[in-house]
Parts: sequence; C-alpha cells; structure tokens
Amino acid sequence: MAGRSSVLHLLGRLNMLSPRRRFELYPPFWLMRVKVIELDDEWRRARIRLPLNAVSANAAGNMFGGYQASLADPVPALACLRLFPGYRVATKRLELDFLRIGNSDLVLHFDFPDDMRETIRRELDEKQRATPCFTMNYIRADGRVCTRVRNTVAIRPKGYGSTLEEPGETSEPD
Repeated sequence: MAGRSSVLHLLGRLNMLSPRRRFELYPPFWLMRVKVIELDDEWRRARIRLPLNAVSANAAGNMFGGYQASLADPVPALACLRLFPGYRVATKRLELDFLRIGNSDLVLHFDFPDDMRETIRRELDEKQRATPCFTMNYIRADGRVCTRVRNTVAIRPKGYGSTLEEPGETSEPD
C-alpha cells in the first residue's frame, strides 16, 4: 500500500508534466499503453485511446472487457475531483454493455455535461453528497460504438465512512 501511494504522490507532484502525460504515466495505464488524445483543463471532455495488442487481446483477437473496465473506471471520478475539490470521490458502480466486438484500438469518449455539473453542485450544497451516473462510449476504428459504459460516482465529504455503502443500503444488486 505504501508503495502505491508513493507512486501516486510522486506523479501528483510532477507539475512539469501535463495532466494528460501524468495520466498516461500512471503505472496501470502506462502498462496498458493508453494515449490521451484529448483532455481539457477541467476534465469536461476526454478522448483516450486503448490500443489493441498482444496483451490486451483475448483468444479471439478482440479487446478484453477487463481492459475496457480498467480504463473507464477512474475517468469520471478524476473529472469530479477536478471540478469538486475537497471531496472524497470513488466509483460506486461500473456497468459495461458490449454492443460489438472490440476488433481494433478503442477510443473512450467521456463528456461532462454542463447541466450535470450544475446538478451535482446543487446536491453538494444541499446534501453534502452526490451520486451522479456518467455514460461513456468506446468507439472502434470504424467509428461504431463498441461498448457503452455507465459509471456511477460517489462524491462524499472527506472522512465520510469507510465504505461507499449508504445508511439503509445493502450490498445486494438492484
């Protein structure tokens, strides 16, 4: 645990690197060889390439779903951390709908809608927490949607509980 946090701490202190380069150098993403194609300063829009290669391909030669999940998991949380500093943010639920096979490099398309930002701000002001759900898509080289991702993020005050489970909630699926 200490090693992991020290790597994250070091990457966070490398201010001479752009946020997109720090993202690419994060060890799991560096090993996956992701490439940030587009990332605005406030994480409102991101396009991230996930390459199909010998490591990311399954036995049929298509992209592993786990690779897609690993990249899609932190993106909305990172955007929320950027737009709502001072909160504890984590992925609460991640759902992937595999619509087509991932037979090429995939590009994750993430957009943070302005109306969602305002809704989250209002919920944080009123309830001190929010649980927004973001929809992202992986796009294949032919321009078709390969995978639709729904990522629910828990935004809570720092120090809020040791789990994401809310009072009255259970760990049972909906």
